[in-house]
Amino acid sequence: MRNALQLTGRAAVALLLCVLLAACVALPDPAARRLNADSLAAGRGWQPLDLPAGPFLLRAYASSERAVGTLTIYIEGDGLAWVTASRPSDDPTPGDPLALRLALAQPAGAAAYLARPCQYVHSPACSVRDWTDGRFSAKVVAASSRAVDQLKARAGAERIVLVGYSGGGAIAALVAAGRDDVERLVTVAGNLDHVIWTRLHRVTPLSASLNAADVAAALAPVPQWHWVGDRDDVLPEQVVRAFLARPGGGTARRMQVMPEFDHRCCWVEHWPDLWQQMRGTPLEPLR
Repeated sequence: MRNALQLTGRAAVALLLCVLLAACVALPDPAARRLNADSLAAGRGWQPLDLPAGPFLLRAYASSERAVGTLTIYIEGDGLAWVTASRPSDDPTPGDPLALRLALAQPAGAAAYLARPCQYVHSPACSVRDWTDGRFSAKVVAASSRAVDQLKARAGAERIVLVGYSGGGAIAALVAAGRDDVERLVTVAGNLDHVIWTRLHRVTPLSASLNAADVAAALAPVPQWHWVGDRDDVLPEQVVRAFLARPGGGTARRMQVMPEFDHRCCWVEHWPDLWQQMRGTPLEPLR
């Protein structure tokens, strides 16, 4: 009996250690999250850049490669915006920067990565609102567009492709709506209608944010490709469909639903093939 109790006690301790280790893995501190991104970028010879953009400094990663006409800029998702359903994070730096990994997986052409305000670099202007209900505010969109200007100039590009992952899809759409140099807008599991999204999840509306769906008509001249995972419970297909249903959105748009993909799997692993598919497929009216 004593041996059984000792074994049970050891098992309990082991279980507790596993829980604690899992928590550490799930929620690394901001320095570890920054180091992770630095390491990913350095593996491809990309340099970190801190770009002054209005009230913010925005972190970017890019190579020294000059663009031949077009630069593709990948915009990060919301990152670690919330620690729990009721407690916002103190630092929204992503633990796994999926948009950065997409950028690094691009098989051809010049690319760069752009984080969201207050990720990686904390500016005095940063407030919790910038990654919660104001994550898509006019201030945030304007800062992102200024950073895009700098990445474009640095690469010597004439045109840009904007690729937004998750909440970065909203930023990409809102930035594209205010520019005339966007060759294509691409979203991956993009939050293109946060009003529908908050209703679906029964969470607090993003009252201080612009809504990408409201600029659908302004984006009509911009060719668009929107990727959706059929197992994505975070940003399901109906969010993108709500955006595409807005009047005046044009016809040079495509939504493609990927079987077995969810919000994170398996975009990076398949991105080289998906990229080539986009480059080789002329956009047609939405079906």
